[in-house]
Amino acid sequence: MGYEKFEKLCLEKGVKPYHVSVATGISTATLSSWKRGKYTPKRDKIKVLAEYFGVSPDYFGDIDHEEGQPEVYYLNEETAKIAQKVFEDPNLRILFDAAVDSKPENIQFAADMLLRFKESNPNG
Repeated sequence: MGYEKFEKLCLEKGVKPYHVSVATGISTATLSSWKRGKYTPKRDKIKVLAEYFGVSPDYFGDIDHEEGQPEVYYLNEETAKIAQKVFEDPNLRILFDAAVDSKPENIQFAADMLLRFKESNPNG
């Protein structure tokens, strides 16, 4: 819902989603999740994108939840805690963003390496 319009604006302006991410502070992971339909941007991110492209936020379609309905961001509490840690820690964001477009075997290699680091230094 709306990602096609985002792609159209990128084509018209001659920019790649990565450049939009850098300019707006909206992570490439967020844009990728939106593209795959796993995430619907909240009004604040739509406003940032609209300002960047010089269009009305309504251009992207109806992205707000119904009045009075709580917005559910995560399926469970553990996911919410992990997401909050990634949000707060720039190094974790870098790792997450890098993993989004990586091959599964590369992600596994990196995960194994990090586990070895953790095992060799259990106190941090």
